[in-house]
Amino acid sequence: MKYQLGEFVRFVDENREGFITKIISDEMVGVTGDDDFEIPVMVNNLTRVHGHDNYNNNLKEDASQNSVSNFIEKGVFVGVIADKNKGSVVHFHLINETSYQLLTSLKMNLKGAFKGAFIGEVKPQSEIKVYSASLAEMDSWPEFHFQTLFYTAKDKPVIKPLVFDIKFRAKDFSGSKTQIPILKEQGWLIRMDEPELVIDAEKIKESFFKPTEEKKQVDKPAKEIDLHIEKLRDDHDFLNKHEMLEIQLAQFHKNLEAAIVHKFEKIVFIHGAGNGTLQHEIHKVVSKHSSVKTYMDAQKEKFGYGATEVIFK
Repeated sequence: MKYQLGEFVRFVDENREGFITKIISDEMVGVTGDDDFEIPVMVNNLTRVHGHDNYNNNLKEDASQNSVSNFIEKGVFVGVIADKNKGSVVHFHLINETSYQLLTSLKMNLKGAFKGAFIGEVKPQSEIKVYSASLAEMDSWPEFHFQTLFYTAKDKPVIKPLVFDIKFRAKDFSGSKTQIPILKEQGWLIRMDEPELVIDAEKIKESFFKPTEEKKQVDKPAKEIDLHIEKLRDDHDFLNKHEMLEIQLAQFHKNLEAAIVHKFEKIVFIHGAGNGTLQHEIHKVVSKHSSVKTYMDAQKEKFGYGATEVIFK
């Protein structure tokens, strides 16, 4: 007796029931019960619970009678909803909001081992459940690989198959749920196809004739620039050495270029002696800069070896 993922089953020899959340082999499946634990069970020890809500039988009528004029090209999603009775079990639905009939296969990749999980047709404006899993086992969920073909008898050009891969993470379920109309339930919705890019010809046209913006005014720098981190950031106690150096160098570059724009003869950068890292980086830049004539230690009697004077051409 073949069972499918998401089927609701009852144990033959004990008072226990749950959802099939894993196909282990032809003879064994994983069942998640009220305790939210998945346990392996031999299929000959299970029986189907008829009349239980089965989403696989929830296909809608083929809505492909729509005319070409209102044909819907885009709208393929994965909808994830929690089970009504066991919140720790979630069901994955392939949702087709397009006017195409879809032929979809779903394969699972668990650490390089591939296994087919679903293949079937999804009619226009309908959905079908393709997988179920326990949230408690999320870390061991496989990667999902969807492949979808699009079909319609209407006068529409052939479109490329849709390939969509996803590895679900906890962050995918951290946001608030949204109403999924076709399922009439709250859940999480993941888009598989990209919406059509709408090109506004008028805006593109305007961009060609838009006048060039004036260059931003460069503020005139001081004659002496103190690059000590406590002068630049109040939160320096929370920065690591790499972050401090990046901030200091950014300030150095900004003021060096500003001095050139304002045609300075020279400018002094106060970097401190320290371990010499900042000084080394400054000297490396100015030694190769096309606008720099020379550089030297600035006013040793005032700064010691903790400042560099840059003289421009």
